[in-house]
Amino acid sequence: MEDRVITHAQPLAWLNDGVLAKDAARYQIFLEERRYAPRTRHIYLCCVGHLAHWMASADHLAKQIGEPAINRFLAEHLPRCTCPHPVRRNHNHHRSALKLFLNALQKDGRIPPSKTSDHVSRELRRFDLFMTDVRGLSASTRRLRLRLIGRFLRDQFGSKPVVARQIKPVDLRRFMFVRHQALSAASLRIIAEALRSYIQFRATLGDKVQHLGFAVPTVAKRRLSTLPRVLSEADIQRLLRCIDQSAPSGKRAYAMARCLIDLGLRVQDVVRLCLEHIDWCNGTIWLVANKSRRTDILPLPAETGRAIAAYLRTERPTTSNRAVFVRHVAPYDEPIGPGAVRKVITTAFRRCGWSYCGVHILRHSTASRLLAAGTPLKEIADILRHRSLNTAAIYTKVDTNRLAAVALPWPGRAA
Repeated sequence: MEDRVITHAQPLAWLNDGVLAKDAARYQIFLEERRYAPRTRHIYLCCVGHLAHWMASADHLAKQIGEPAINRFLAEHLPRCTCPHPVRRNHNHHRSALKLFLNALQKDGRIPPSKTSDHVSRELRRFDLFMTDVRGLSASTRRLRLRLIGRFLRDQFGSKPVVARQIKPVDLRRFMFVRHQALSAASLRIIAEALRSYIQFRATLGDKVQHLGFAVPTVAKRRLSTLPRVLSEADIQRLLRCIDQSAPSGKRAYAMARCLIDLGLRVQDVVRLCLEHIDWCNGTIWLVANKSRRTDILPLPAETGRAIAAYLRTERPTTSNRAVFVRHVAPYDEPIGPGAVRKVITTAFRRCGWSYCGVHILRHSTASRLLAAGTPLKEIADILRHRSLNTAAIYTKVDTNRLAAVALPWPGRAA
C-alpha cells in the first residue's frame, strides 16, 4: 500500500503485511473519492491497521473479514488492548472507521451485504415486503412500523421462531399500555396501526389471527379537539434572524428554513428537492414523489427563490449530485438527510429561547398565515397537498378574528 496518508511505520506495516492489505488500499481510494480530510483518512486507516494486526494474531474465527469479526474486535479486543505503540484505542474512532470500512467492502462486492439471520429479522424482512408490494407504504412509515413490530416480536419470542398463532390479545394490550405507558394518545394510535398491519400480514399468509385485529385497543381520536401550535409573523421573522447566514452552511440553513416556512414543505420534500425541480423562468417548483404519491407544482415565492439562488451560487460545493441541498462535509457528493433539516430548525428554536422543537410547527404556521391573509381553505389544502379538505379544517380554529365575529353571546352574560 502506498504511504500517502499514514506516517507511522507500525500501522503501515500492519496494513501492508496483514490480511487486509488489498482491502485497505481500496478503502483509501474509497475515502479519497468521498473527499475525507487527510487527518480523518489517517485516523481511519490506522484503525483498520489495528484490526489487521488483531486478525493476524487472533484465532481462526476472526480470519474472515465481516461484521462478526469487527463486532468481536470492538467488544472483546479493544477494551483490553495491549498492542504496541503507536496504536489508537479510541472506541468511537474505531467504530466509525470500521463501519465505513465494512460499507466500502460491501459496495466493492468484496463481501455480501450483512443480513441478520435470526428469526425476528427474517420475519421483519417478509413484513417489509408486504408493506412495500401490497400496501404501498412510504419508506418512513415502513421503518417506523418495522421498529415497533420488531420490538413486539422480540418481547414475545426472543430468539425463538415467530409463531403468530401463539400471540394472545393480552400480549397486544400489554405491549401498548404497559410497555409504552408513558406515550401520548397519538403515539399509541401509531402503535395500534402497526400491530393491525402486522396482523393483516399474517392473515394473508393463512394464519388464523383475524380475531387479534379486534383485540388491538382503539385509542380515541377526537377530530379538531386540539389547536395546532403556530408561530406569529413576528415569531417567524425572529426565527429567520436567528439563522446566521455568515456561518458555515448558513446559506443552506436559511434556504431550507425558507422552503419550510414559505411553502409549507415537509422535511422529506426539502431533502428530495433536485435542481431540475425548480423552474426559474416560470417561477415554479415541482414536488415529485411526495407523501401524496403525486407530482405537485407550486409557485416559488421571491424570497425563497433568492435564498436558494444565493446558496447555489456562493456556498454549495462542487458536486455531480443533482440534489439542491447536499452535504458540506465528507462524504461529499451526497444529499443531506432529514436530520440535517431538523437540526437547523431546532437550533434556531433554541436560539430564540423556545422550548418546543417540532419542525411541523412551521407547516402549521404557513397554513395559519395563509388563512389570516384571506386565502380560501381549498387553496390552503392545495398548497399543503392535503388530499381531503377536512385535513385543513383544523386551521380555522386558530383564526380568532373570524371566530369572534360569528361567536354567539354566552347565555346569562350582561348585555
